[in-house]
Amino acid sequence: MPLKSLFVMAAAVMAATAQAKVTSLEQAIATAIANDPWLRSSQHQYAAFTAKSKAALSYSDPKMSLAVMNLPVDSWELNQEPMTQLKVGVTQMLPRGDSLAIKSEQLRLDASKQPLLQQQRVAQIKREVSLLWLDIVHANNTLALIERDSVLFEQMVDIANASYSSAVGTTRQQDVIRAQLEVVQLDDKKAFAYQKLNTAKAQLSQWLMDDNLNLQQATIDDNALMALPMLRSAATKLMQTYPIDKQAITARINQHPAVLLADVNSKKAQQEVALQEQAYQPQFAVNASYAYRDDAPVTGSRADFFSVGVTFDMPLFTDKRQDPLKAAAVAELEASKTQRFLVLKQLFSGLNSEIQTVKRLQQRQSLYRDSIIAQSAEQAEAALSAYTNDDGDFAEVVRARIAKLNAELSALAIDIALLKAVARSNYYLAQVTEDSHHE
Repeated sequence: MPLKSLFVMAAAVMAATAQAKVTSLEQAIATAIANDPWLRSSQHQYAAFTAKSKAALSYSDPKMSLAVMNLPVDSWELNQEPMTQLKVGVTQMLPRGDSLAIKSEQLRLDASKQPLLQQQRVAQIKREVSLLWLDIVHANNTLALIERDSVLFEQMVDIANASYSSAVGTTRQQDVIRAQLEVVQLDDKKAFAYQKLNTAKAQLSQWLMDDNLNLQQATIDDNALMALPMLRSAATKLMQTYPIDKQAITARINQHPAVLLADVNSKKAQQEVALQEQAYQPQFAVNASYAYRDDAPVTGSRADFFSVGVTFDMPLFTDKRQDPLKAAAVAELEASKTQRFLVLKQLFSGLNSEIQTVKRLQQRQSLYRDSIIAQSAEQAEAALSAYTNDDGDFAEVVRARIAKLNAELSALAIDIALLKAVARSNYYLAQVTEDSHHE
């Protein structure tokens, strides 16, 4: 989606949520984009570089000079000597070669980087807000599962205490201690989940705060933080291809904002080489002057003088200044090309890693959904049924219930990890639209 459209959508969402709660991840992302001061700063930077690019084409201001020349010191009279003059002059420095056009192009390239940086920032916001949102959803659902089983384990502790106290049944003291320990460990898990929840909420608030550092216009509906959001992969086919299609991945990441930013940096470095080459050309200055002479006491009027001339420097000794500066510019150009390769490698490696993560998590997700969750539930029910019929061990009941809870928590963690991998992979698959690229 074009960057301007994102801003329009974000502003519309902010207007809609001014008096309503954020009820989805999409609304949270749009709110974060609308409230991001970096994006607004980048827009100002774009305007600044554009204005500087236009100004760079202008010549330097002309220099004016005023002088009284050859004034006799014996009388200080303007008309005593024919050489006495009142002179006004102007000097205009001319640019060295095409240096002004090159500097203007460099500033235009700086301006063209801002839309790319904005696209990259939007992709980062989507990733970070999605990850934090998923952390909150994970913590909330973890707490819900623990709260559900905490009641059951407390009941099991009471049953174990009653059975042990009455000396009826097979309950032993170690069974009571085991049940109490599991309750304490559940409390620890609950405290850890609350810690993650509070941390994630605090970090998410950074993105949702407005310019007044408040969250009144971006209150999140608690119910929205329980359901798993629908996160779609930006390249479903890449996720399903085995082995990975390297050419397809390379084609996608070549349009990533970070890669196009590296391209712009290379173009700017090329312009710097061209600018240093202009230093080998002479720089000219045009000067003109008009000299007024007063009338002679005897012969009357004297002719005034007009002068015009050109001055220029001679870059003869280039080995001390021009040559090293050009060599430095060439080295920086090669470094910028290397930087592009580094960005491509990082994006390729990161995306490939996320694709592998998604595939493995999908396998584990299927395994838990198809067998582990159901089997752990059946085992827990069977152990409880056997114990209630005096045909089982209380310790086995506790182990089965813990295994069931751990299986559900693991399944939840896999679901969250899968969605996080999709969110991270979508960042690597961020694409720059044509209108933003040429803006």
